[in-house]
Amino acid sequence: MTEMSRLPGPVSESWDWQRHGSCRGLDSAWFFHPDAERGQARAERVRHAKEICKSCPVIVECRHHALTVIEPYGIWGGLDEGERRQAYARRRMTAQHAGARH
Repeated sequence: MTEMSRLPGPVSESWDWQRHGSCRGLDSAWFFHPDAERGQARAERVRHAKEICKSCPVIVECRHHALTVIEPYGIWGGLDEGERRQAYARRRMTAQHAGARH
């Protein structure tokens, strides 16, 4: 479950970008895997979702949201779960190295 304390408050301006997403109105099943999805079916679904994200006018805002609140599931800003885990790990490593220099 997503850690709710990291989410911003209910300010509509903070969330207005979502109204402009290319995914808006599409079946969320393209962006969130069903239980036990594996192999070629999963790869194809992820590829399709990322294609939608590529031309999205709010991909930067979406990716920023996902990396800020640490979205655990789905395709956000063109990144899948594994890619976001790698980004979190890089962020931790950078923070650790910055802390070690001080």
